Amino acid sequence: MADDLHKPVLPGNAASDYERYLRTDELLALQKTPSEVVHHDEHLFQAVHQSSELWLKLAATEIERATMHVAAEGVLPAVRLLRRANDCMDLITAQLHMLDHLSPVDYAVVRTALGHGAGFDSPGFRRVHRVSPALGEAFDALLTRRGMDLAGVYGAGDEHEDLYQCAEQMVTWDERVILWRFHHLKVVERIIGGNVIGTQGTPVDVLGKRIDVRFFPALWTVRDEITRRSPLGADGHGNQ
Repeated sequence: MADDLHKPVLPGNAASDYERYLRTDELLALQKTPSEVVHHDEHLFQAVHQSSELWLKLAATEIERATMHVAAEGVLPAVRLLRRANDCMDLITAQLHMLDHLSPVDYAVVRTALGHGAGFDSPGFRRVHRVSPALGEAFDALLTRRGMDLAGVYGAGDEHEDLYQCAEQMVTWDERVILWRFHHLKVVERIIGGNVIGTQGTPVDVLGKRIDVRFFPALWTVRDEITRRSPLGADGHGNQ
């Protein structure tokens, strides 16, 4: 009986159900073989970027589903999914720094194998930028239905706790994506420099101008409004 529990029952040819479910044969075959790489560190470069695409896919999926929940008044389920998406961004930002192990000299060899590939072509990067604005639109529509504005949400205490938590998770999402872009730029500068041309002819310093893109600008500007209305006022001394 115990032996039967070790026999795979899922479809596939791998030796165990673990391998069949995760499709590890296919997954681990996606990287170049030792004989195919131009430099050993291609393995590191591919592992970081391929795993990032998986996390970005999950994050974007959760943002899309959270958007559906918000549109259907399911704010708390949306908050749970937004937390998960935010943690995905933390993970991919942290693993970017595995690329700190790349020597600039070694990367110059790895780069010859990339063709015209660039981070802007990342399906996950593009999907994050495609799905995020819809979340903001759904949240704005929800506030309108409830007769609320952002200042009211933040000023209402725990009376509208679901809206407050959702707004804060959306700010975190904005912040995490900005930090991801920033860390990506710093990793690029560390490896190839900050005053050179990228793989698609884009100067590295241009990347810096694209870091602070905000999906939900109103959630940031409402903080200015709250501060200006505070007892200390706009300049910190009570002067409006």
